Amino acid sequence: MAHQGVSVDVVIDKPAGNAFDVLVVYHGTVMQDALVMQAAQDTLDAFRGLLDDPTVMLVSVAYPEQNLLIGDNIVQAEAGLLWVKQQAASALGLQIRHIFLGGHSQGGYLVTRLNTMHPTRGVIANAPGPIDLVHRCRLEEEGTIPTGEHCTRLRLAYGTTAVNPGAYTARSLGHFTQGYLSDILFVQGLEDARLTQMAVWPGFKQRVQACTNCSGVQVLELQGLGHTALFNSVQARDTFRAFLNARR
Repeated sequence: MAHQGVSVDVVIDKPAGNAFDVLVVYHGTVMQDALVMQAAQDTLDAFRGLLDDPTVMLVSVAYPEQNLLIGDNIVQAEAGLLWVKQQAASALGLQIRHIFLGGHSQGGYLVTRLNTMHPTRGVIANAPGPIDLVHRCRLEEEGTIPTGEHCTRLRLAYGTTAVNPGAYTARSLGHFTQGYLSDILFVQGLEDARLTQMAVWPGFKQRVQACTNCSGVQVLELQGLGHTALFNSVQARDTFRAFLNARR
């Protein structure tokens, strides 16, 4: 599909019927664009597994990653959401009632950023990140953790974190902790990666909970669970369902 000249693939799970709430979901990092359609399908299936409701249609946005700097794909992520908002009803011949966003990992990063750009009925972000690219990429520069493609591309574009930390900060999720337009539920497993996600999660949580110009912010932390906590916990599933149902 395309919206205002920006093309992005989507995977749609439409139950029987012609009137739906819609959950638009975003996958985690896969880096190679040959893998994004499968990632989009897997993410759709994971979120569908949390639901017990045939009146919710899912649209999974297969946003690109290959050869892009982290955050540049917000353009395709936004196009997917705006297609659902403005074109999907007529294109699919159905009625859309409420629109929600859901994302895992980098998908959680994208839906959190989208929540500063466009209102929806509510947003769910599981293990969103990268939260602090200065911290993450400095660990790679020091050899503390293996080198990854995101930080390599940033280093080639901007220099090291010591030379140009502001460029890294501007692309970090921690830069987007104000101005949430819709209620948002953050889910975080406390056994997620210790040196990267968990080292910066407490500060991020404190900033979003202290936000004074945000719609409602809810945080669910889960002991004994890691990066995929939302999909591996009965408590997370029940909280997810309650969050959606309270806003429908």
